[in-house]
Amino acid sequence: MFAQVLFALSASLALGGALGVCLARNLMHACVLLLASLMGVAGLYATLGADFLAAVQLVVYAGGVVILMLFAVMLTGGLGRAANRFGLVKTPPMGNRRTRVVAALSALVAAATTGRLVWNAARGPSGDAGPYAPTAEGIGFLLVTDHVLVFEASSVLLLGVLVGAAVIARPRAS
Repeated sequence: MFAQVLFALSASLALGGALGVCLARNLMHACVLLLASLMGVAGLYATLGADFLAAVQLVVYAGGVVILMLFAVMLTGGLGRAANRFGLVKTPPMGNRRTRVVAALSALVAAATTGRLVWNAARGPSGDAGPYAPTAEGIGFLLVTDHVLVFEASSVLLLGVLVGAAVIARPRAS
């Protein structure tokens, strides 16, 4: 029963978020809807028993969208740097009823996905898991043995991207 409810919530969140990204006119709304869509995909992975993929989806991709939102605010100037520096502009409350419903559905799917991952981890390896056997141990072993060079190269690449974004976003000296 839990798997069917999680699947229905995750599928509706993934499809609704993806459709919202395509129709959004505001960059920040598109980022929030993309975050909701990625949370829904993580829930779908959790219903399939792909615990490692669900955790990677939550940490890497959903975290990446949050970083994307921060970069969008940094590169577009946000609320006005000079006004914010002196405390003249207060941050207005964001969102409307629709965005709050999407946020609540995202939080529900994220909580259910996290609960499913914790429950699978606490249950431990079962004797006959069939096609839904936990995948984290095997993938983790391969990442630190056979594929360690590619794993480290990707971390250096991501560090370069972060440094480049910081250089681009810094204010110019006049």
